[in-house]
Amino acid sequence: MSQPQTREGVQTSIADLGTPLAETTFVVLDLETTGTSATGARITEVGAVRVRGGEVVDEFTTLVNPGVVVPATITLLTGITQSMVATAPPMEEVLPDLLEYLCRDPGTALVAHNASFDTGFLKAACERHGHPWPAPPVVDTLRLARAVLGRGETRNHKLGTLAAFFGTPVTPNHRALDDARATVDVLHGLIDRLGPMGVHSLEELRSVTKPPTRQQIAKRHLAEGLPEAPGVYVFTDANGAGLYVGKSKNLRHRVRTYFTAAENRQRIREMAGVVEGVTPIVCATELEASVRELRLIAERKPPYNRRSRHPERVHWVKLTAEAFPRLSVVRAIKDDGAPYLGPYTSPKEADRAREALLAAFPLRQCTHTFDPPRRTVEPCVLAQLGRCGAPCDGTESRAAYTAHADAAREAMTGDPAAVVDTHTARIREMSEQLRYEEAAALRDRLTAFLRGAGRSQRLASLAALPHVVAARPGPLGWETAVVRHGRLAASAVLRPGTDPEAFLASLEATAEHVEPGPGPVPRATAAEGELVLEWLTDPATRLVRLEGEWTCPLRSAEAHAEMTHWAHGRAPAQ
Repeated sequence: MSQPQTREGVQTSIADLGTPLAETTFVVLDLETTGTSATGARITEVGAVRVRGGEVVDEFTTLVNPGVVVPATITLLTGITQSMVATAPPMEEVLPDLLEYLCRDPGTALVAHNASFDTGFLKAACERHGHPWPAPPVVDTLRLARAVLGRGETRNHKLGTLAAFFGTPVTPNHRALDDARATVDVLHGLIDRLGPMGVHSLEELRSVTKPPTRQQIAKRHLAEGLPEAPGVYVFTDANGAGLYVGKSKNLRHRVRTYFTAAENRQRIREMAGVVEGVTPIVCATELEASVRELRLIAERKPPYNRRSRHPERVHWVKLTAEAFPRLSVVRAIKDDGAPYLGPYTSPKEADRAREALLAAFPLRQCTHTFDPPRRTVEPCVLAQLGRCGAPCDGTESRAAYTAHADAAREAMTGDPAAVVDTHTARIREMSEQLRYEEAAALRDRLTAFLRGAGRSQRLASLAALPHVVAARPGPLGWETAVVRHGRLAASAVLRPGTDPEAFLASLEATAEHVEPGPGPVPRATAAEGELVLEWLTDPATRLVRLEGEWTCPLRSAEAHAEMTHWAHGRAPAQ
């Protein structure tokens, strides 16, 4: 796939190495509060220390008027009294300055001991006072200490205990700034312990949950000599059999993380005991690496990969190509001109989508053949119950039934309004009658239908294109891809100074030949098609050449995207 210059199922992975710890800005934070509930209690004091390169840059501290009474137990614990906070600024005045302090440097990491407590209070304050939560990367020194310090080294992992263990010059005393200062030294002590374990970046630091195993440490040499380039890596055993396939922007850095404390997946730690080699496959672009990863996992089915191993195990909802079509859940697409909805990873979801269509259109549910249209057997039970649209008794003409089938086809491939309207009206009716479980079941059917329709419509629009060339700027030049019928056919980088016409002519001439085929994914998996679609529709991507018309229905399932993400209500912070 890679060219010379004359690059539901997608596997997830830990992010590639990013910011070195020495270049990371940390804001170490501590809060004092009137209680432990982020919704019911309030903040009484804020202390924060900005640290970069192991040095303190500046500090931020203030008392906060909580607007509520400070309990006596809190005064005994912290020494903060009601009179001390009475003249302090309220949180609505403190919060903008605190958020500015947190976000002053791009990429700043927020550090706290038992970080979920502090971030919970800050998120509640943001919601209460109408500020968006900036969502900085968070480092929890409590979690790090539990992962790094072995049994017997400390009696517990409280801040005071850790401060004594690392010999911090400031003793924690339940006052915000002093506790933040002590946390700074605890953080540095933990980072010093993690250095020999191979943790050197913020991303690795945030991934640490336990020290590396002996097998991991013994296999670190496998990352040596790997290229620092985008591509795919294959872990192999002593016989050369593939154990695990992954992708990365930087092969050497990514592979190295598997043998450090940053790797916390149990099955991957177990793999370190049998891995004997790493095969790198350098790719021209990140898109090519992502596609190659999917193809290799599907082809080799490595035992330590969990996702993307069986793209063939999907289900589709099909409107059969018969005289009197019916809806059927199938495992494969045939070249029969029938419309297909999906794919779905589970037959249950596919059946929900089928039920959604049947609720809107009176299509038959039996499997009998109607040629001629009147059958001689007795009507089936479903027909007798009025739940089947089969023309068993010949009362409905073929033309009338064809109109129902055509409407179902339009809902599957074009405008799903008939299905949406049927279900939303019924959901509203059920809700008004307090029949919430039935309403939820209808909601799930509609959601399954819309997701499958949206997916198949997007993929079909791409699969219809015989030839697409697109490019987007990358670190080395314009990353260019050739896509044919939804399949990545070639990938390369147009570097500065290269003749673009000659480059494109060479890339197109050497790209894989791809024949058209039936269905939304004729020559690629749905996962590959969606990767390519995401890349093509990125605002940074530019279309260079296009054969055919790239269109989607004006009133497609995408117009109802909000219905595939039903919101779950939650009580706002008080």
